[in-house]
Amino acid sequence: MKLNKLIYMIPLAAIVVATGCRKSQFNINQNTTSPTDSTVTYDVVVPAALHASGTIIANQWGSIQNWMGYWARSGTYAPNVIEETYQITTGFGNGVWNACYDNNYDYQIVQTKAAQAGAGFYEGIARIMKAHNYQILVDVYGNVPYSEALKGSGNPTPKYDNGIDIYKDLLREITEGMRLIRDAAVTKDNPNKDIWKNDIMFGNPTASPANQSDINTLTNAQKLKWLKFGNTLKLRLLIHAYAIPGINKATEIAIIDTFRLPHTSGVVAGYLGIGENAQVQPGYTADKPNPFYNSYKLSVTNAQTANNIYFRANSWGIDYYTYNGDPRRSRVYEAGSNGYTGVAYGLPPINANASANLAGIGPGVYKANTSPQCIISSAESFFLQAEARIRGFITTGDNVATLMTNGINESFAYLQAGSAASYISGNAGYSDVDVTALGNTPGTPGLEPVGGIFTVLSQKWFALNGINTLEVWTDYRRVPYKEVRSASTITDHFVYGAGVGYDPGPPISVSPQNTSTKIPVRYLYPQTEYNYNAANVGTQGTVDPFTSRIFWDLN
Repeated sequence: MKLNKLIYMIPLAAIVVATGCRKSQFNINQNTTSPTDSTVTYDVVVPAALHASGTIIANQWGSIQNWMGYWARSGTYAPNVIEETYQITTGFGNGVWNACYDNNYDYQIVQTKAAQAGAGFYEGIARIMKAHNYQILVDVYGNVPYSEALKGSGNPTPKYDNGIDIYKDLLREITEGMRLIRDAAVTKDNPNKDIWKNDIMFGNPTASPANQSDINTLTNAQKLKWLKFGNTLKLRLLIHAYAIPGINKATEIAIIDTFRLPHTSGVVAGYLGIGENAQVQPGYTADKPNPFYNSYKLSVTNAQTANNIYFRANSWGIDYYTYNGDPRRSRVYEAGSNGYTGVAYGLPPINANASANLAGIGPGVYKANTSPQCIISSAESFFLQAEARIRGFITTGDNVATLMTNGINESFAYLQAGSAASYISGNAGYSDVDVTALGNTPGTPGLEPVGGIFTVLSQKWFALNGINTLEVWTDYRRVPYKEVRSASTITDHFVYGAGVGYDPGPPISVSPQNTSTKIPVRYLYPQTEYNYNAANVGTQGTVDPFTSRIFWDLN
């Protein structure tokens, strides 16, 4: 099927109430009339915090979308020189840092207050979601404040912990969170009451259980999904650290494999499976819309947002979908007046590349203003399992080919791209789709990567466009191309496309001011840390966005 090579609601009131809870050093000038951690209750904060977690996934990754070859600045806007020359500063990307710590402070309130009340279900959610946010922080910044963080005025200058130590503790925190959820008793009036209403990720806010039996049935289904989410998050951590000997993969997988609901003789929880996307849904409406839609498609007044005008299809990215005959192209991109035409990242503005002429962000990604916001997709879960199977972390269950087929099918289902069958069969023998491919580019067996890891990472690239781009950037950094193509001299990052005869990518910015041939491997610490936590951030020495690698990046 390869075509000719191309050059190229929540209780939305709860959200309003709870957003006053913030870590003091990131919001110094607080409104004294706003709710504080002494006046809110854990059950009120949970839906607000989960909504905020969804907003982090939705709104913080435009630059990474550009770097990874998905999007590019349209010709309607002037260049973003800092981003497009990769000369990032301590003022670049601070939203990730602020949002994750802000969100984790809310979860810390939930964890502390729920523990005091004996509300294990709520406490478990808080522990797991804190781990989710700390994984983001480590993967973006490396060593970060952890063991002394989230204490507010109790310790406004927390020390920095090593990324590997944080990862190790996150595995334990997730397990403890899962245990608390599994063992939680829920009644209509005990401390875990209304968990099915306040859990906007796996709960059922419209349910009205008539008796205790109904509550048990409702919350057991909810518990099982949280356990699967926790296991999938742990597997993500293990895959990130696949080359790090300091984390024992066999031990951690054994914990995952034996975690059951209920405790002893119940069902093994496993991972997020078919149709099991982890999504938050507080009851988004036209005037309180899905955060991705509201940022990248239309405003509450139904006007095209600035981001929708700014971000257009990257020519390398959209052309790669075309090259593969991939039906997902019309779901991750939306045709402009010139059809499915993209623009090279960093190209100076010209009229031909005005926003309206180019393809933009697609309907399979922005969906509707009332759609749920994805946190971890089932497609990603299957791709993680497939990589773990290839690397020998997982040794039982579905084979790699089945896991990959499931992952591709789940991606098509999430994007509403129809059946994946023709796409899979039409790309047989090409290792960006076919995990069993033996030689990729015809006539050069052994020189190009075979299936396996190359297929997994390629399909994650196709599937996570606009959905979870941080994971793609992480893949790009953690797996050297030499691992999948022995003849390659590229040892510091992954390469997409080249293994099947397409142009290698993601491409470097073509900005005339750019002198770098490398994409950054991390963000710099925010300037606020140098201003207010200078002694502790100073222990990290001089941080370079190209050489100060995250602990799992051994390239």
